[in-house]
Amino acid sequence: MSAMIELPSIEAAPLPALYEHAQQALAECSRIDECFAWANKAEAMASYARQAKDDSLRKMADRIQARAIRRCGELLRQIPSATGAHMKQEGALLLSRTQAAEDAGLSEHQRKTALRVAAIPEPEFTAAVESEAPPTVTALADRGRQSRPVPVAAAAPPSAAAPEQLVELGAIPAADYARATEAQGALRRFAEFCERHDARRIAAAFKPHEVAALRQHVSTIDGWLDRFVTSLGG
Repeated sequence: MSAMIELPSIEAAPLPALYEHAQQALAECSRIDECFAWANKAEAMASYARQAKDDSLRKMADRIQARAIRRCGELLRQIPSATGAHMKQEGALLLSRTQAAEDAGLSEHQRKTALRVAAIPEPEFTAAVESEAPPTVTALADRGRQSRPVPVAAAAPPSAAAPEQLVELGAIPAADYARATEAQGALRRFAEFCERHDARRIAAAFKPHEVAALRQHVSTIDGWLDRFVTSLGG
């Protein structure tokens, strides 16, 4: 257990660069209606209809939020619960789980929600958020309420009965199953992107200084897909 530390407030916490870029892009898209100025009204109507039916942005936002709240819960579970607040180590008061959540700006409801989402077994969580209809954080918390994981600070002895496996994996390691589910979602979304966009137009939209890195990414993906396809059963 670690000594008391001062956590930054949630308002001052930095955000990943990609997350901030996505926020800015969505804010710009929300502020400006490009179709409104189109001279071809039929084309504008078709675009509006397509936007109205497209829920991919909402699904991606749901996935991002679900992963963020789960990671909060995972980090909180690494901190002792309330009883740890009354313990000391080398003269310093230990940081309790509740205090850590409060210092980070989480309400009691958010703390409980995060811990419940973190209680969902990883394969089940990944399968849910990568599904065609990712559940809300509230639905995930309800699912996590039914799980009763062994606390991190008091792991069960080897003789204890193993928890019930919610997904029948056979000989597949749980970690591999979770990664496979994640890959399935990523491949599906990329396939949908490819169906909607012309590869030549997308390639022409990159800046010259970005090309070298993109070629390296494509080379990595190409090699991975070759190994993936040749190893795929069925």
